[in-house]
Amino acid sequence: MSPAKKAKTNTEDYLRMYRQMVRIRSFEDNANQLYLAAKMPGLTHMYSGEEAVAVGICEALTDNDRITSTHRGHGHCVAKGAEFKEMFCELLGKEEGYCRGKGGSMHIADQSHGNLGANAIVGGSMGIATGSALRAKLQGSDDVTVCFFGDGATAQGLMYEVMNMAALWNLPVIYACENNGYSEYTRTDEIAAGSITARAEAFGIEAFQIDGQDVLAVNDLAQKLVARCRKGEGPFFIELMTYRYHGHHVGDINREYYRSKEEEKDWKDNRDPIIRFRSYLVEQGIASEEEIEAMNAEIKADAEAAVEYALNAKYPDASEVDMHVFAD
Repeated sequence: MSPAKKAKTNTEDYLRMYRQMVRIRSFEDNANQLYLAAKMPGLTHMYSGEEAVAVGICEALTDNDRITSTHRGHGHCVAKGAEFKEMFCELLGKEEGYCRGKGGSMHIADQSHGNLGANAIVGGSMGIATGSALRAKLQGSDDVTVCFFGDGATAQGLMYEVMNMAALWNLPVIYACENNGYSEYTRTDEIAAGSITARAEAFGIEAFQIDGQDVLAVNDLAQKLVARCRKGEGPFFIELMTYRYHGHHVGDINREYYRSKEEEKDWKDNRDPIIRFRSYLVEQGIASEEEIEAMNAEIKADAEAAVEYALNAKYPDASEVDMHVFAD
């Protein structure tokens, strides 16, 4: 690990980051089981393996700061402060969900914590994030917007349009590219020519590449860039090197035709962000193995209870079909 500050003085922060990463993993494990048990409608896209990216960045933000998310967005939602119960209700189409069951996995939003929403369109939230940053600048607000997107979204023309505007107007936005090595079923190096960070640098935007499996390194960089954004020095671009453990979506089970089991095993065994951070916490004397196991068990129980609650929750009434669709 690359500790951002002295470990002993950051016990509370570090334990919270670990808890958030485990909460994301636990949420995804349960979401996957809901799909496999045919209890969840539609498909969802697992974030397992990428937890250090969402947590490292969102821990540098406040509730007033905004994020935009992707079709693989559960991790961002949890990291920005969302609760299990409302999230599972949303996935199952229940009225207590964050979007009253209308958004589901790929359109979940939690604006109370600054999550402007997931987007099923690849790169679709880039304009929303840049618009949010423009709003902040015009209003004289010091909030920052982070735009999460995958490596495949770098092929979208919208990215270049909005980065051009953000650079011209010095907008407080951070473009966070989660490079998990694959765009659906194709290796990133087969769809993206040249350097991904060079795309931002062409607009005069400072760009960074970082190990997305190291939550402390991600958080350290995010804190610095968020502070600079608040002083009017944005925009910025980060390429976070990470990996998704599951397939492109929950139905993508037999993946050997585009990536090997050996590759997956290597990432899980040697580069897992939760295992790496857990080892660091124990080595630094921040938490014992027993304390960590107790935390893990508590989170697992919370997730399972939330699933049970959501399965038994009410569906929205049919009269709500046009609610929140048209402005009054």
